[in-house]
Order: sequence, then C-alpha cells, then structure tokens
Amino acid sequence: MQNIFLQLGSGESESAIEGGIWTLLDKINPLQMPHDNFVTDLAVIMILAGIVTLAFFKIRQPLIIGYLFAGMLIGPLSPIWTSFLPESGSGDHGGTSVGILSDIAALNVFAEIGVILLLFVIGIEFPFAKIRSIGKVAIGVGSLGLFLTLIAVFYASTLLGLGFMDALFISAALSISSTAIIVKVLEEAGKIKKESSILVLGILIVEDVIAVILIASLESIALAGTVSIEGAVTVVVVATILIVGTFTVGIRTVPKLVDKVASAENREILLLSVLGVCFGYALLANVVGLSVAIGAFLAGVLVAESKSAEVSKILSSPIKDMFVAIFFVSVGALMDVSQLENYIFIALALIAIAMGMKFGGNMLGNILMRQPRGKSLRSAFTLGAPRGEFSIVIIKVGVDAGVVSAFLFPLIGIISIITAFITPFLVKASDYVVPKLTRK
Repeated sequence: MQNIFLQLGSGESESAIEGGIWTLLDKINPLQMPHDNFVTDLAVIMILAGIVTLAFFKIRQPLIIGYLFAGMLIGPLSPIWTSFLPESGSGDHGGTSVGILSDIAALNVFAEIGVILLLFVIGIEFPFAKIRSIGKVAIGVGSLGLFLTLIAVFYASTLLGLGFMDALFISAALSISSTAIIVKVLEEAGKIKKESSILVLGILIVEDVIAVILIASLESIALAGTVSIEGAVTVVVVATILIVGTFTVGIRTVPKLVDKVASAENREILLLSVLGVCFGYALLANVVGLSVAIGAFLAGVLVAESKSAEVSKILSSPIKDMFVAIFFVSVGALMDVSQLENYIFIALALIAIAMGMKFGGNMLGNILMRQPRGKSLRSAFTLGAPRGEFSIVIIKVGVDAGVVSAFLFPLIGIISIITAFITPFLVKASDYVVPKLTRK
C-alpha cells in the first residue's frame, strides 16, 4: 500500500483519498439510501414511529397523535426534506420533494390492511346482542347528524366563496366521521366497551353505509351530471342483504367453524382461520360495492359469537397494532403541510361549522330517540371532530373527475389532520363536562 502512494504525486494522492472518502460517505449517508425500496420505507416508518410514539407516551398524549406527527415528519410532502433531497421532476409524486418515503402506493395497501384489522378486532368486542340493542337508535342518530352537517357545510361553503361542485363535495366529505380514528382513540382511552361507545360504533357503521351511497351518487354527478337514484337504492339494498345474511345465516355457521378449528388447540391454525374470516368478509363487502371496513367489522361480530372469541382477539391484536400504526403514519405522510398557510383560515371555519353541526345533530338525534343525557353527550363529543379516510376518498373522486378545484385535496388533508389532533382531547373533555351536566 505504501509503495502505491509513493508512486503517486502528492496532488494525485490527496485527490484520490478525498474522492474515496466522499464515495464512502455517499454510500453510508442515510439521506441517500435507495428510495425505491418498500423495505426502506417500512424500516423508516417503524423506527421513527417507535421513537415518536414513545415520546408522546412519556408526555401522556394519545399515541395516534404521535403516529400522525411521525408521518408528517417523514412524508414525501414534508418541506423538511426539500433542502436535503432532490426534486422529483417526473416521478411518482408529480414534481414534489421525494422525502424520506417513496412507495406511497404500497403504504396505502398496508394502511387499508390496518383499517380492516382494526375494525375486525373491534368487532370481536361487540357480539350480536349488543349490536341489536342499538340498531334503530344508530340509524336515526347517524342519519340525522350526517345530513344536517352536510346541509349546513354546503351553505357555509357557498358563503365562503366556493363553487357549487366544490361546496357539494366538501360538504359530503365533512359530514362523514372517521371510523378508524374514533375507534383507535376510544381503544387507547379504554372506553371501547362503554355503552356510549357501542352507540358510537353503531352510528359509524351507519355513516359508512351512507358514505358509500354518497360516493356512488357523487361519481354519477361528476360523470353524468345527474344523481343516480338507482345506484343509491342498490347500495342500501345490498348493505341490508349483507347485514341480514350475517345475522341469520352467518351467525349460525361461522362461530361453529371457528370453534371447530380452535378444538385442534393450535394457535397458529386458529389465527390463520380467523384472519381468513376477516379478509374473506372484507373481500365480500368490497365485491358487492360496500366498504371493506363494514365487512371486517361484521366478521369480528361473527367471531365474537364463538367460544374462542377472546383467544382470537389476543392472537390478532399484535398484527393489528402494526398495520394500524402504518395506517396513521401514512395518513400523516400524505398531508401536504406546506399548504397550511394558504388554507388555514377556510379550514378552521369549515371545521368549526362541521363540528358544531355534527355535535348538535347527534344531540338532537339522541334526544328524539330518548337516549340518556350522559350517553348522548359522550357520543356527540366523540363524533364531533374527526374526518379521515372517507373524507379524503370523496374529495379524490371529485379531483380525479376534474369537477372540483385541485386545492380541495390539500384542504381536506389539513382538516383531517387538525380534527384528528382535536379528537382525543374532546373525548377527554367529555369526562369532565358530562358529569357536571348530568347532575340532578
């Protein structure tokens, strides 16, 4: 080695050493790691999510906020990385900074798996008897709260200067509460089994069905300029058939099959079997044009009727936790926080109106359905804020069809992230407000 350096001039040797050092640093620089590999993205998500959520746990804040914050830090739309990483001129992100993450399509698949598993595990907490007890109330309260919010936000949007189609799509988006966010918040708060939470979950299922109808109707408006009454009726009929079939035929067969598998006393086989029920039912719901979340929840209800329900929940929960973390991190990653200053005022105005109407609509529905005051208040507080998965899908339908303004997508993103942050604090606030307002 020494002889080689002696053969080089001093200038050449310094140049060679310097070049070698920079080449080595370039290879080990974490900011220059391959960004086209999903394994890299998954590693970054899990490591940073672990660090951030631990920090939020230490300061006694909901973990869901930690997940969202982690996503905003590492997402491809985060302005943090613009000074470190090159612009993607014609890449997948349409000219935006590539960020630390790249394979958003794969992350979305994992995020959808997270929603399916979350609703499945929650479904195990709600056997048929509980669901039946709140059926009529959930339909009445959910429908009233949703449509009152939709009408109020539509008129408010027009007053704020939005066009007819923009107002129509944003009002539909803001009338749907986020099932994934609410369920996660209630689960973290240890309230998922409370009576008010059972009502909330029933209302969310009703809203999911209505959301599917809204999406189908808005798609027909976007493409043909008319509302498809036949499409809306078809969705209602299909959802009714699936739910009735689940609680008649399914409830007599699936729990017995799960117990038969459990009799083998092999946890691996039981886990695979219940996951098969979960994703099979999610697929069935998707095939007939409904939300996969509805199918997953119904699958959980069926498993809840088996004698092995508790074991099935324990086995499924760790897998659910991982995918749910990916879901919330990916939601945070897709939020274009660089647009915050452009839309913050209109976002706050729409949030205030949507929250107020959602709270008031749910309270009115509960009063009309003669529900206890405490239960009514808790459900109204819980359902008031969050907008999420369906809200983003509704706006995406309009943007993809070219019938709404492009700025609605970052707008709904900002609204989703703000309301997700607000939700845990509203749930906590209900613990202080409800006892005071329900004192005789």
